[in-house]
Amino acid sequence: MKQVIIGRKEEIKLLAQLLQSNQAELLAVYGRRRVGKTYLIKNFYADQLRFSCSGQSGGSTDIQLVNFQQQLNTWFPARQQLLPPASWQQAFILLRQCLDTLDRKGKKVLFFDELPWLDTHKSGFLSAFGYFWNMYLSERPDLLVIICGSAASWMIRKIVNNKGGLHNRITQHIQLQPFTLQETRTYLRQRNIRFSDYQVLQLYMVTGGIPHYLNAVKRGESLQQTINRCCFAPNGALVNEFQNLYAALFSHHEKHIQVIEALAKKNKGLTRNELLATGKLLSGGGLSAVLKELIVSGFVERTEPYDKKKKESLFRLADEFSLFYLKFMQGNKQENDWLSISQTQKYSAWCGYAFENICIKHVPQLKKALGIWGMHTSYSSWYQPGNKATDGAQIDLLLNRSDDTVHICEIKFNIHQFIIDKRYSQVLQQKLNAFRQQLPPRKTVLLTFITTYGVADNEYRQQFADNELTMEALFE
Repeated sequence: MKQVIIGRKEEIKLLAQLLQSNQAELLAVYGRRRVGKTYLIKNFYADQLRFSCSGQSGGSTDIQLVNFQQQLNTWFPARQQLLPPASWQQAFILLRQCLDTLDRKGKKVLFFDELPWLDTHKSGFLSAFGYFWNMYLSERPDLLVIICGSAASWMIRKIVNNKGGLHNRITQHIQLQPFTLQETRTYLRQRNIRFSDYQVLQLYMVTGGIPHYLNAVKRGESLQQTINRCCFAPNGALVNEFQNLYAALFSHHEKHIQVIEALAKKNKGLTRNELLATGKLLSGGGLSAVLKELIVSGFVERTEPYDKKKKESLFRLADEFSLFYLKFMQGNKQENDWLSISQTQKYSAWCGYAFENICIKHVPQLKKALGIWGMHTSYSSWYQPGNKATDGAQIDLLLNRSDDTVHICEIKFNIHQFIIDKRYSQVLQQKLNAFRQQLPPRKTVLLTFITTYGVADNEYRQQFADNELTMEALFE
């Protein structure tokens, strides 16, 4: 039975176009675990699906082949296979025989889910699949073949950039992203959960817009009750998610967790050399590989400092749930303690950083609110270390426009209107002065406040605030 698909407008447009194609199509879908890849494909193509199978985490080649046999028997009951195939070559021969029984009218969908788990060590799966595509599937214009995987780095390396039988064979690909704030609110309302925008924002700080996490939210509970139950109760839906998440995606996932833990300690992010200097991580080449995998999978974001060289790039922890887990859940043995935690200074500091991350992920929405949607705009960060004479200065988000204008974004999370007092105005002035020294004279600087409930009106607001955006802009 089809279920409602929230958001995913561009993806749905592409999926619909593939149904109208007059050639065989090979679609690669990838994205982090729990982001809704399987849900999207199975619901959109519910009427066209003619075969599906999925890899089993940690399963041997024999187990994967048994599962494949069971799926063949489910989808083609008239051609019962009494024994599992001995190899993937034999498995695809059996599938071909089954597909030959179908008429060739209308598009038919074949779905191979969790492909990285199917491709066990020395199983020959990928080679056999590439041969099957080249010799048979690609000759069937009525077939749409979808291959899907949560290990995004594996999918890109082994499938999208394949150098063997699948080289340049992918006709379309989708990297599925977490929900935006707007999609998160729509998803909750579809389930008759009507949190305020402020509460949706707080929930997003924990879940990061991951549909599977949002599915754990229950109607009739407050936000605090939801977080307590999911994250701190003994059998909470997210209690064991952190370890399971990385273990399912990465071989030697302990290395990836070490990087995540190091980044969680530095809000501004760390350079590659700073990560190496922690002394607990990999050698240069190993660290580069781990960082690449974490970036492709959406857990880490590389931010290019304004007008600096790439070697000074900052790596920031971008995954909301990982940050929340490391700040509050790891080592917390107290049950239902979120209400007291949310009254602490540690919580306030986390809110500020989590809100900054959300703003960085919603730059398109910020551009729209600023009226610069169609203008080429790059975003970056800026940091000036302090010395004996001056304090350091940091800007987490710069929007550098093609019309010689730069937005310095001051991002502030607050339960009320944000107040610019005398002390903070001095910090702003110092920051502006330091940054302007880095700019060509032709550039215009606009100080742009992004807050939850706006900036309180006073003389300092009148002096400094060129633009103001509230959290409402992030929901557009």
